[in-house]
Amino acid sequence: MKLSNAFIILLVTACNYSYAQSATPPNISMTGTVNQQKEVISMLDSFNTAAANADYKTYFNFFTDYAVFTGTDATERWDKKEYMIWAKPYFDKKRTWNFTSLERHIYIDPPGTHAWFDELLNTQMKICRGSGLLVKEANGWKLMQYILSTTVPNEVLDSVIKIKAPIEDEIIKKLK
Repeated sequence: MKLSNAFIILLVTACNYSYAQSATPPNISMTGTVNQQKEVISMLDSFNTAAANADYKTYFNFFTDYAVFTGTDATERWDKKEYMIWAKPYFDKKRTWNFTSLERHIYIDPPGTHAWFDELLNTQMKICRGSGLLVKEANGWKLMQYILSTTVPNEVLDSVIKIKAPIEDEIIKKLK
């Protein structure tokens, strides 16, 4: 009987444990204060919305001046200025991308000046992973680094390797 009562007390205590303390809601894990979490979530959602709306100025204002963007192709690593040049035709033609978060993990350092994240995204390429490093500036959270990668299910990885091998073998030769 005592074991049952202890279990009930533990269960009630666990259920009353606040979201901010537990940081384990479905599909999201976070550290930092609730306000910091909300700011980062809002920033990342607004970043994705700006791209979907082909809002060039707003989208690139989410990057620091010294940011680096790494895309899905092995040749896609650009500083902010290079990325802006590459992306401009897509924004001008309103043929940008529409990514929505499926799962997100956010971590904020104790001083609250840096955050890093990774998230699974629903995209036109199916599931991708976005990850990056944020810095808190006077006007809000900004991306210092963003990495976009495609996910490849293990069941089809061998087939994908066969398809990409000839292309990436050439890149490997150039980089050696």
